[in-house]
Amino acid sequence: MHSIFPCFLIFTVSLSCVFIYGQSTLAWARASAVCLNFNCMLILLPISRNLISFMRGTSICFRGPWRRQLDKNLKFHKLVAYGIAINATIHIVAHLCNLERYHWAQSAEADGFLAALSKLGDTPNETYLNPIRTFHTSTITETLTTISGISGLLISLALTLIMTSSTEFIRQMSYELFWYTHHVFIIFFISLAVHGAGRIVRGQTPESLSRHNVTFCRDHHAEWHTAVRCPAPQFSGKEPSAWKWVLGPVVLYACERIIRCWRFQQEVVITKVVSHPSGVLELRMKKRNFKMVPGQYILLQCPSISSLEWHPFTLTSAPQEDFFSVHVRAAGDWTEALCKAFGADGQPLQGPRSLPRMAVDGPFGAALTDVFHYPVSLCIAAGIGVTPFASLLKSIWYKCCEPQTQLKLSKVYFYWICRDPRTFEWFADLLLSLETRTREQGKAHFLSYHIFLTGWDENQAFHIALHWDENTDVITGLKQKTFYGRPNWNNEFRQVAYSHSSSDIGVFFCGPKALSKIIQRMCRLYSSADPRGVHFYYNKESF
Repeated sequence: MHSIFPCFLIFTVSLSCVFIYGQSTLAWARASAVCLNFNCMLILLPISRNLISFMRGTSICFRGPWRRQLDKNLKFHKLVAYGIAINATIHIVAHLCNLERYHWAQSAEADGFLAALSKLGDTPNETYLNPIRTFHTSTITETLTTISGISGLLISLALTLIMTSSTEFIRQMSYELFWYTHHVFIIFFISLAVHGAGRIVRGQTPESLSRHNVTFCRDHHAEWHTAVRCPAPQFSGKEPSAWKWVLGPVVLYACERIIRCWRFQQEVVITKVVSHPSGVLELRMKKRNFKMVPGQYILLQCPSISSLEWHPFTLTSAPQEDFFSVHVRAAGDWTEALCKAFGADGQPLQGPRSLPRMAVDGPFGAALTDVFHYPVSLCIAAGIGVTPFASLLKSIWYKCCEPQTQLKLSKVYFYWICRDPRTFEWFADLLLSLETRTREQGKAHFLSYHIFLTGWDENQAFHIALHWDENTDVITGLKQKTFYGRPNWNNEFRQVAYSHSSSDIGVFFCGPKALSKIIQRMCRLYSSADPRGVHFYYNKESF
């Protein structure tokens, strides 16, 4: 909500200015239109995933702090959307004031320069400036019978649908509603491109301006038809320009969707389906020429569930494996339907041929791909947010099997906070194998992991206490014992900062917003003001 308040404040002040300076509402309408064109040019760029991946992987300019800005593409997309909403509101209110002013200028009470401009076009060889030609013309009828009015109404309706369905509440309650209404953007951009075609905003032609002494003729409007220095001014509609602003990004985004359609046609072979506890489905797949790095994600589509919906999932396999995999938790209509289609709900499949077809788009870069660029990395996961780190830990395991591999990364701290102890089961095998491998290679210090269980009942507590003295943990089977309760982040960050007092530490997080704010605050708190001291760089997974 804190990001919405400044927008609301700007919106309120702007509207106040529009009403106070009613004589300048045309300037407000024109200025907000330019801002709208600029924002509409930007709105599609942050969601062009292939463009973001290209910039992340190949551009030398996007390194260090600049590279981390690419991870905020969705936040930037939302900020641009707020700018569109604010400027659209100013534009609409300003033009409504303009129409009322044009209508009044045709009344008998109007006189002076404004009335003289409005009367132009009533005689032959004159062009009009005021689009309201008579006082009896209805401004509503004029609005709804012009290209500008109809397209403006469609733009307003499309923008309202997109903005209201994008709220966090709607996205959590019905992601499908958010997804489908967002595709109204097609109507939005088509209407925006033709909005200026009606040329309702008019101005004096260059030829007429060259024959006019503007300063003199403004004060002698009664002599326009008689004075040589002031012939009758000629006007024409302003050339539409919105399409010039948005053409490039629209073509770029169209290429993005064409690439997705091409990838949709590529065959995806499902090699294995595993149903894990707590409603987690693992899909192992193969696809020709598929290449990935740890931390990337893909977009999945299941045509038998929906032919339009694509959902992002982090890859949980390592690049060294001959397949790629995702873990899906049943947490919505689409994911529940997917788990049911693959028999994860307990219903057996009829046979291998009964597996539904899957389409894959990607992979795309994410914040976690930078984990090997730091000497020390601190990885924090909450619940199913552990999936991005599965690929990372697997990749570390394979690199540990290659003694000749030299890594900039020398230390990894891994924190996992989870409520349900059954969720640990599908991930425990990976941690156990990694724990064993690092010990065999003499790199036991390389990985330090801490697992926190925040939910248990009395029976589980009794079982834990009964087996507390065993060599392995009763929950995970690992040498490292599970902690019970939530971590004290002040202590954890203080200890890491003390152990690496002059290092750059990459902090990678995937989990809920509330915990994200805490981790981000810890990064600022424990980063040294001394350039030679420890610095924590926060990176959050977002899709």
